[in-house]
Amino acid sequence: MIEHGRILVVDDEPQLTRVLRRSLATRGYEVQVAASGEEALDLLRHWSPDLVITDLSMPQMSGLELCRRLRAVSRVPIIVLSVKGEEWTKVEALDAGADDYVTKPFGMAELFARVRAILRRGATAAGGDTTRLEAGDFCVDLDTRRVTVRGHEVHLTPKEYDLLVYLLRHPEKVLTHRLVLGAIWGGDSVEQPEYLRVLIAQLRKKLEPDPAQPRYILTEPWIGYRFHPGP
Repeated sequence: MIEHGRILVVDDEPQLTRVLRRSLATRGYEVQVAASGEEALDLLRHWSPDLVITDLSMPQMSGLELCRRLRAVSRVPIIVLSVKGEEWTKVEALDAGADDYVTKPFGMAELFARVRAILRRGATAAGGDTTRLEAGDFCVDLDTRRVTVRGHEVHLTPKEYDLLVYLLRHPEKVLTHRLVLGAIWGGDSVEQPEYLRVLIAQLRKKLEPDPAQPRYILTEPWIGYRFHPGP
């Protein structure tokens, strides 16, 4: 299947960048590579990608710092590549503005699925109806605050509604506890994750066919949540 989009790959491992460039190009993507964060920022001055894929562990400028620098000037989606076991580093990267992460070593099929999801999400956001959110099994009318799931209306509390809208605006994206707490309760609540756990449990009871085995609001262990709106 031929796909489209411009992707910048940032990694100091030449072998990995060669593999990613070749594999992405065969699927129809236009690809540029950079061996460091500094080189990536220089390239971005005259080339605008639809997605950035960056390693976290790089000399001089880390992938974490690159995420912060990019977020200061751009909303371009970012996927970070992280070695296994760097859970807190991945949390930092997501809080710094990364949209998703893939753990090294990774399968190419997984990476391509993440790439497609992020580019599809960006295209939907660019052309979406500002008064209506629709994704998978969910539909929310922002004017009337009416929520339907699988065609049936669901009644939510104000906080449950706010959380669902936030999740719908960020489908398939890894959302850290800190990000969600800040978005729903404001900056004063980011150190109190028990608020979020209770609200997630309440929302799952109303949305999930089986709250004990959620298929919409998925837990990312030690990190946060990922919202999968369904087919």
